[in-house]
Parts: sequence; C-alpha cells; structure tokens
Amino acid sequence: MKRVIIFCCTLLILNFGFGQPNPTVQKYAATITEADLKENLSIIASDAMEGRETGKRGQKMAAAFIAAYFDDLGLKGPVSGSHYQPVPLYTTSAPVLAMKVGATVISSDSYVLLGSGQTDGDMNLPLVFAGKGSDADLEKLDLNGKAVMVLLESGASVMNNPVLANLRKKGATLLFVAVEKSEEFTRMSGMVRRFSGGRLSLNKPESGKISGSVIVSAEAAGKFFNTTFDKLKKEADTKKTSKVKPSTLTYSVSVEVSEVRSENMLGFLEGTDKKDEVVVVTAHYDHVGISARAEGDKINNGADDDGSGTVAVLAMAKAFSQAKKEGNGPRRSILFMTVTGEEKGLLGSEYYSEHPIFPLEKTVVDLNIDMIGRRDPAHKDSPPYVYVIGSDRLSSELHTLSEKTNKTYSNLVYDYLYNAEDHPDKIYYRSDHWNFAKKNIPIIFYFDGIHEDYHKPSDEVDKIEFDLLAMRAKNVFYTAWEIANRENRLVVDKKVENKK
Repeated sequence: MKRVIIFCCTLLILNFGFGQPNPTVQKYAATITEADLKENLSIIASDAMEGRETGKRGQKMAAAFIAAYFDDLGLKGPVSGSHYQPVPLYTTSAPVLAMKVGATVISSDSYVLLGSGQTDGDMNLPLVFAGKGSDADLEKLDLNGKAVMVLLESGASVMNNPVLANLRKKGATLLFVAVEKSEEFTRMSGMVRRFSGGRLSLNKPESGKISGSVIVSAEAAGKFFNTTFDKLKKEADTKKTSKVKPSTLTYSVSVEVSEVRSENMLGFLEGTDKKDEVVVVTAHYDHVGISARAEGDKINNGADDDGSGTVAVLAMAKAFSQAKKEGNGPRRSILFMTVTGEEKGLLGSEYYSEHPIFPLEKTVVDLNIDMIGRRDPAHKDSPPYVYVIGSDRLSSELHTLSEKTNKTYSNLVYDYLYNAEDHPDKIYYRSDHWNFAKKNIPIIFYFDGIHEDYHKPSDEVDKIEFDLLAMRAKNVFYTAWEIANRENRLVVDKKVENKK
C-alpha cells in the first residue's frame, strides 16, 4: 500500500509539473477565431492598403484601422491619451559625389558611391594605392585618415568584404575599389544607382561624414594616380605598390534630406496587483508597398508578412480585454503594439526601445509575432508547427514556461531550427524582438518560415491557413497569459550576444 501511495503522489506531482489546462484561460482563447482573423486580415492586407509601406497612405490607413480597433476594445492610448506613437524618420536622395585629383576632374560616369553621408563643401584627403589590400601590400603603408584605393578581384563582393573591413580597421577614411572588367563595373554601378537613395533612417545624416565605398572603373582608376590601370595592376601583381605615388583627392558629397512621419500603434491594458510590470506583444503592420517594376499585380499585400501577426495581436487584445471586463484581467499590464518600419530596418521597434512609453526595466518580456499564417516547404506535410526563436537566449525560465504552456494547451510542434546561434540566416536578429533582446529583455519570436511568396505580390489573403493561424495565435495568447499572471517576473539569467 505504501508503494502505491508513493506512486500515486509521484504521478500527481508529474502531472502538476506539466500543468493542467485552466478552463478560464481556454474560455478566452476561444474568442480567437478563424472568422475574426480572416475578417481583420481581409482589411489589413487588402489592395486598398497599397502594401502598407512605411510613411505612405496605406500604412496610415492601416494605423487608423488599428487605432479604431483598440478604441472599440476599450484599450487605453498610452501616448498622452493616444494610440499613436510618432516615429520621425529621414530619407535621403541618392548621394551626388564630385571628385577631382589636382586639376583633373573625374567623370561621374566612371564611379559610384555605395554608401551615404554628405560633406560641407569640398574635402581634401591624401589618396594612397594599396594594391589588392593584402597584409604584404599594407605592411609599409600608413592608412590612418587617408583615402585608399585597392583592386577588386573579379567576382568579389564589395559588401562585407574582409579586405575592405581591414582597411577601415587600419584607419582608412574613404575606400576606393577599382574594378577591372568594364561589364562588371557596369553591372555593379547600375545596381547601386537603382537602389541608392530613398532609404529610411531614424537619424538625420550629419554633414561632414561619409561612409561606404566608391566603386571605380578601370579607366578612371589610373587617373587618380596620373597613370594607367594596367600599370596599377602590374604594381599590385608584383607587390610593388609603394612605387605608386600618392595623390591629393578633392571631393564633395551632397544629398537632399526629407522627413517621413510614421507611427507605432499602442493599445494598453492595465493589470491588477502587478500593473507596474508590462508584458509586450508585438507585430509589425508595415510591408513593402507597391513594386514599380512588377508586371501585373504590383501590390505587395503582405498577408502573411506581417498581416498575420498584426491580426493575431488584435485577436489577443480582444481576448484579454474580454477577460478583464469579466473580472479576470491579467495581474501584469499588457502593451499590444503593432510597429512600423520593420521592413526598413526594424525602425519602429528601435524607436520604441530608445523612447519607451513604459520603463524598460519594468518590461518583463516581448512576444513578437512575424509571419504565422502559412507553411514553409520544410513543413508541407507536418503536423501544426511554429518556429520558436530566442526563448532560451536570455531566460531559461521563459523557455521552460514556453515549453510547458505549449504541452498543456496547444501541443504544436516547436521547431528550433532558426534558434541555433550558428544558423546562417540569423533570423534571431531580423525582426522587432531584437530591439528588446539587445536591452536584455527576454523575448520569443514566432515565425512560420520563408515560403515562395515572401516579399512578393502573391502573398495574398487566400493563401493563409486560418485554422493554423488561429492555433498559433492561441498558443501565443496562452504563453502571454501565463507570464502576465505568474507570481514572480521572469528571471534573466543570461546576457545578450550580438553576432549579427
């Protein structure tokens, strides 16, 4: 009998450890329905929203819809009574770079700036030739505060090039990359010119500063040193770069700067006895707008990216609001936040992290939802799944809670592929949770993977699996409920590591 009692007690302890479903929680999770998700997504991802590009009309229309939705739920506007947190952004035209060496003006058709910045009038720099930028080439060269030219190996990329990174580390102020093949220069310069300018930033460009690299044709490269490209190449191949005499470069960069106004959308639900602590639930409601060069359908509706996350946040806000109206509100406060500018570089969430409405030291977690309405090719025939990223990076307790909650309520397949620190796609750093994580706030990022319609006009509402979307939204809701109502806030037992 004693053994039977011990066995039964052990079984009870084990069952309690995995958790028993709470009917109250399940009641409010049931308010997250496929019908509501589809109705809201059919608005958010409609053609009328014009792809919700940051700062454009469609984004403003989506913001107004979200504000009205929060109002209908009775959520507070925490920004001086408003749901709108203004996010001031800046955009610049393509930089206009003018250069000459001595009295020789370098034709603007023979170079292009891959970078940004502007100068106050003409700037002068000594210009040195550094061959191919090898350690042997640099051994006797002082690069500090100088412009430096190197020859680019055929097929090599200027982006993330270790040779150029080493030149910057040694103090080079401005980098010139000479390209031997004319067709390669035409391809590279054409690509840069097509995509230069129009990028958004939280910071207004400062005069007197320029960053990036200048891609130069072979013909122009020789003019910088009053010689020919063939002679420069010969010097580089024979490791005799010191024979190339330095020049004095005169240059100027000018850009036009415009302000773009956008908004994060915030709905606040005050907690009960632990209301000073805040659980944040995020998704980005912006997308990439209209594709000017696309044929046929040009509107990038962004139904999955991230219309699916946006409507999941709205559905969770509705569930928690209903719970509060019936006397079952969360102990901790919850901030439902749809952010802008994710597609432009996580700008809206970065702005909030630098200008928080609620103190970051009181923010206990960010649950971020970015694409949860589809399947990726790897899970075509999989049971219901979701990629879970970051749950163990800062808080072991959060990871344990996440796993336990899933087993208790949802039993989704949790795929941790993208959570691997050495995964080449570095998804951990590519959505809005990262701006919370780098402030040492625990996060979980929920994601369905990359599918064939990613960032294409074909990311449409009719391709969303609403049963799967509802399951995933409920899964996040259950996790948020557990975090918002537990006795102690999550323990942060790890430090953030930036391996971008």
